Amino acid sequence: MIKFRLICQDCEITFDSWFSSSKEYERLKKKKFLNCHICNSLNIGKALMSPSVFLPKDNSRTDRQIKKYKETKKIISKYQDFIKKNFDYVGENFAYEARSAHYKNKKASRGVYGTASKKDLKELKEEGIETEIIYWIKDNTN
Repeated sequence: MIKFRLICQDCEITFDSWFSSSKEYERLKKKKFLNCHICNSLNIGKALMSPSVFLPKDNSRTDRQIKKYKETKKIISKYQDFIKKNFDYVGENFAYEARSAHYKNKKASRGVYGTASKKDLKELKEEGIETEIIYWIKDNTN
């Protein structure tokens, strides 16, 4: 058995699915038996997937894992600092602000960031407005 992370190219939702082999995945895709459980699209592909990592029996993390986690968190924090300094936070008004900038051909010197629902993001994409999802680490997490 093999597990793949799949992505719907239409609604951009990701989900995991098990197959008896990678050949079985290819066979089902070719016969158009793979579909999105959200929008029912047949436009499904493999997404980037991290390998499975097994922890020791006592479930403790090794020094190497802790170091890697801290390095990753540091890089994400740098991205967040850059965004905070160079973009305007618009909170839950992100979809509105993105549309305003797009349709009014606003040549703002600063971009915007905020929160939006998956529905809002899908609608923005359908309107030709490019957005990116950035996973945010809260300042108070360890």
